[in-house]
Amino acid sequence: MKIELSYNKVRLGVAALLCLCATPWVEAKVKLPALISDGMVLQREQPVKLWGTADAGETVEVKFLKKSVKNEGKVSLPAAMKGSKLKASYTAVADESGQWNIVLPPLKAGGPYLLQVNDIELKDILIGDVWLCSGQSNMELPVNRVTDMFADEIRSYNNDRIRHIIVPKVYNFHAPQDDMPQTSWKPLTQENVMDFSALAYFYAKALYEKTGVPVGLINSSWGGTPVEAWISEEGLKEFPLYINDKRQYEDDAYCDHIKKVEGESFYRWNLALYKGDPGLHEAKPWYAADYDDSGWKSVEMFSAEWGSNGLNPIGGSHWFRKEVEIPQSWNGKEAVLRLGCIVDADSVYVNGQFVGTTSYQYPPRIYRIPAGLLKAGKNNVTIRLISNGGYPQFVKEKPYKIICTPTEGKQEEVSLEGNWKYRLGAPMPNAPSMMFFCYKPVCLYNAMISPLRNYSIRGAIWYQGESNVSRRNEYTALLTAMIADWRRTFQNEELPFYIVELADFLSKDDIGGRKAWAEMRQEQAKAAQSNSHATLIKNSDLGEWNDIHPLDKKTLGGRVADAVWKDMNQSK
Repeated sequence: MKIELSYNKVRLGVAALLCLCATPWVEAKVKLPALISDGMVLQREQPVKLWGTADAGETVEVKFLKKSVKNEGKVSLPAAMKGSKLKASYTAVADESGQWNIVLPPLKAGGPYLLQVNDIELKDILIGDVWLCSGQSNMELPVNRVTDMFADEIRSYNNDRIRHIIVPKVYNFHAPQDDMPQTSWKPLTQENVMDFSALAYFYAKALYEKTGVPVGLINSSWGGTPVEAWISEEGLKEFPLYINDKRQYEDDAYCDHIKKVEGESFYRWNLALYKGDPGLHEAKPWYAADYDDSGWKSVEMFSAEWGSNGLNPIGGSHWFRKEVEIPQSWNGKEAVLRLGCIVDADSVYVNGQFVGTTSYQYPPRIYRIPAGLLKAGKNNVTIRLISNGGYPQFVKEKPYKIICTPTEGKQEEVSLEGNWKYRLGAPMPNAPSMMFFCYKPVCLYNAMISPLRNYSIRGAIWYQGESNVSRRNEYTALLTAMIADWRRTFQNEELPFYIVELADFLSKDDIGGRKAWAEMRQEQAKAAQSNSHATLIKNSDLGEWNDIHPLDKKTLGGRVADAVWKDMNQSK
């Protein structure tokens, strides 16, 4: 018995030893935040902070390299500003929570450089001016949305000394976050340019022409968001209403429940819309090329008659059909279908074939008609328009046409304006309301500003306000609170703010709406006047009455660059 027990002990001991030998030794790895990555732009002439996590007590070493470990090509080292010196390496020890940070001296503009953090090699690092570009959709609006006006210029310009990083769209009601989901710095190349913020793109381009200094653009923006979403709880202490509003959503289970119920409601609304639409269920669907629409009424597309019962709007599906004559030279050619902007959503068919859909009102409808679909003579275009409950409409003074280039360099078009055959599909009650948690106070500061706090920046460009027009009487105070809040966050009491004035918008007949927007611009001006190192950028003359997202971001970007250049020269 004793012999058997001894044998078992030896056997267990050997097995344990073999397990230890078979398990690879795991070396502790340094982790860097999403901002600290290949292609980043570090702020010139300011102390540069690098930070991250590691195992408690681990030593972290940071150094610029004269040459890459993987690439023997020689590279230079950055130059420190006068009065400071760049050492061969910098070290720090991770604290008990695994946090570490290292501060480099102020550096002169230049690059690209190589930076090593323990065994992590960061490539293609530039030193220049870094700008936080934030706000709602007019800041978020990407370059691909302004190609109607600037396509040739955009196609002809590359500059890898301009870099852009998009902060992922996330929110958090609990606490200021230390990091954000993975993202990456992108140079301004044809491969990347369409995703750049259009305003930031034109601004950086204009500024680089003036300074020749690398430009880093941190795009932290989200369409439709109000100013209070971008302010910390501490920053909103004088606004208890918003803090109490935020407290309602601190329970993740409650938020999940809201989204679940919302999803079920939308599913049931869309299911009823689908089941109740005869245009989808008759023996021959209403989008069929040879469908007989002779019994449909004829309506002018921009008239209000088809979208109303005489007093209230009609929600649900509305069908439009139009025959267009296509010239012989277009036969079998690829073309582009332009349908302006439509309130709210649409699905579009050409000769019975689906060519595109858009789920909400703001994007321009630009649908490709594949080669072979169009034929010489009569062709059919069918639109199934979905209204969520407001007045359905085709937005006036937008392009409604088919465009083709049958021979090289010769663009031709066929207009789609005028009368269409019309029939109501499925009338519906208003679509369920939607909860946008990103519109709530504090949550975007926590998730999309706080993770940037250690990164040195030159200043902030702020284009926001459309979502606060209805509460414009408090905007000066809220924006002032945000400016102070961000200056605390970035530890710079003089951090420059460039506040973009709201663009012109709304029909001249909308007297009340235009008055409200004008008053909002006055509030923006007050905020700029009452805060030091804050500048208002004129924009009211660049708008489009029928589009809340005006295309001319080039003139606006140039104005921001002019204001920044002026401030740079005054500070010398």
